[in-house]
Amino acid sequence: MATANAQPSRFKWSDLLKQTDLIFTLGLFGIILLLVVPIPTWALDFFLSVNIGISLLILLVIIYVKDPPEFSAFPTILLAVTLLRLALNIASTRLILLDGFAGNVIEAFGHVLIQGNYIVGAVVFIILVIINFVVITKGAGRIAEVAARFTLDAMPGKQMAIDAELNAGIIDELTATSRRLKVQKEADFYGAMDGASKFVRGDAVAGILITFINVIGGFGIGMLQKGMPIDQALQKYTLLSIGDGLVSQVPALVISVAAGLLVTRAQGDNSLGAQIGKQLGAYPRAVGIASGLIAALALAPGMPAAPFLILGAITGFTAYMLKKQSQAPLAAGAKGSALALPPPGGANASGGGRPSSPGTANASSQTGPEDLHKLIEAEVLSIEVGYGLLRLADKTQGGDLLDRITGVRKGFARDNGMVIPPIAIRDSLELEPNEYNFLLRGKSFARASVIPNRWLAMNVSGSMISLKGVPTREPVFGIEAVWIAEEEKRTAEINGYSVVDATSVMITHLAETLKQVSHLILTRQEVQSLIDRVKESNPALIAELLPDLVNLGVIQRVLQNLLREGVPIKNLPLILETLADYAPVTKNPDELSEQVRRRLGTYFISQYESEPGLIKCITIDPRLEQSLMTRIQRSHFETTLALDPNTAQYLLRELTIRSNSMAEQGISPITILTAELRLAFKRFFEPSLPKLIVLSYQELPSQTEIQNTGIIVPPPAERMPAAA
Repeated sequence: MATANAQPSRFKWSDLLKQTDLIFTLGLFGIILLLVVPIPTWALDFFLSVNIGISLLILLVIIYVKDPPEFSAFPTILLAVTLLRLALNIASTRLILLDGFAGNVIEAFGHVLIQGNYIVGAVVFIILVIINFVVITKGAGRIAEVAARFTLDAMPGKQMAIDAELNAGIIDELTATSRRLKVQKEADFYGAMDGASKFVRGDAVAGILITFINVIGGFGIGMLQKGMPIDQALQKYTLLSIGDGLVSQVPALVISVAAGLLVTRAQGDNSLGAQIGKQLGAYPRAVGIASGLIAALALAPGMPAAPFLILGAITGFTAYMLKKQSQAPLAAGAKGSALALPPPGGANASGGGRPSSPGTANASSQTGPEDLHKLIEAEVLSIEVGYGLLRLADKTQGGDLLDRITGVRKGFARDNGMVIPPIAIRDSLELEPNEYNFLLRGKSFARASVIPNRWLAMNVSGSMISLKGVPTREPVFGIEAVWIAEEEKRTAEINGYSVVDATSVMITHLAETLKQVSHLILTRQEVQSLIDRVKESNPALIAELLPDLVNLGVIQRVLQNLLREGVPIKNLPLILETLADYAPVTKNPDELSEQVRRRLGTYFISQYESEPGLIKCITIDPRLEQSLMTRIQRSHFETTLALDPNTAQYLLRELTIRSNSMAEQGISPITILTAELRLAFKRFFEPSLPKLIVLSYQELPSQTEIQNTGIIVPPPAERMPAAA
């Protein structure tokens, strides 16, 4: 219940400004009323001023917009302001023909701008219409049409690039969704702009017709109804009609220029003025040469020397200042380090950094026992880059390699349940300029090259269109690709190529490589950290398992076996429960790993399904399986097959043929056999077929369907004769 001292709510303009939907609705309703309801001259002056102000506001907003789709409301605003101009034309026509006076704004345009000369006014009006209709509007409409077509054609390639980065763990689902919305928003924007440009052209045509009708109608009313002389009627109504046309065409011209600026803009991080200033000032030498050429024009016969000399001096001074400004960062860099990367501690904590050199004077003056121990410590993971790739890791030059490495580590931890240690980055003179090298404890395990100022276009759709660039192969999947320049990017996207930048290639390569070596990275200390986290929520489980049933080394071996074959260990409580169930029976890590795989099958088999609930695979004839099971050799440390050369060669040939056939169809090569044979079979053929996925029937969920793409029968020497 309200108290007696309650103050009545006070009106606030800020509350009204929050109701933009109501303001826009009332504005559209008011524009419709202008089409049919007469208004006084003072109201017409006000609305004409509003029209001019709105056009200037739109132009200024577009100048400061960084990305054209940010102003996605522009096509709708364009329709609204076009309708407003037409409504004002009707209102002014009504006043001109009825009263012979349409307010001070139109009179000012008719008398001040064209000095009362209707012939000059007609010429100026026609020129404005030609500039607006033929040059600006037509050009902007054509650009919007081409941009809409290119954007729509490039959508599949952009979506594939987003999906590729998501699958590689470079970005998370939230970022992928944001990028997809941005691509969709860009397509919707340029599609709307293609249609909205027709409003401007129609407005220009309507302006010509309305002005012509006003002149004819005013001339007839002045002579027939008001008895004016021919010259007086012609002068009065022509001036008013042309003034009315100019009042409409000037804002229309401003809106057309704004539309042209918006559709011709490229995406950037700065406003339009900042982009133009930065790009024009990026080449002081060109500005200096222009200064000399402008000054030289003063020597031409008959040319006024003063304007060209003054302009040449101003341009020369600008070139000098631009050159001095561009040399300032280089001078500062010469006093500092060769590469402005973050310090080792902070950079490694977030994903990468460049370790400091132990040979600097600073280090030699402060070397102590702790420093010497650091020198002999081997980094778990590091990346060496050639000097041509340093810009990718330098944030001052727009490089985002460090941040994206952090994203890879986060994605790997989220998907696989294991934390990758910090990754150090250093430059190496032993590498080619555009080459990089991944190292694990100082040993190189992957190496490739990228071109930092180009885009990698991968022909994932089988396009027959050839691109201009440097042919290569994508380092992860071996896809045929081309390093293309920026101007070829749109052509590649339109023709179905997946286009990524150099940093994305490196990050994808790193993400896939980490999956292959993650079992080598997992240490007992990391296992202990994982167990400690489980202990917080499952203390009884850890108390039962450690130290009576298994030790830390057995758990490490089991987790390494899982990671080695791409099985995530993020369901660690379930893994430890399985170990607690089977550890009383066996302490063999390989046998325990197989039992864990059976328990985890429901959670990881889905990543191998070509369709939900369906796995396409190679199978082994039961007779051949029985023969192979008799050749399994087990020890406390290893489980493998003992095959004679002929059988091994036969199986390898059959598996290779069928695996290549599945890979050509875009399907991961998978074979399924009985659980007793799975591990030994995998270990035997892994060196020759590292990408072959070996599953067991016991791991598959009950609802999973198997589609056979080929069956391997026993070799001829082992086949039993057919029954009579």
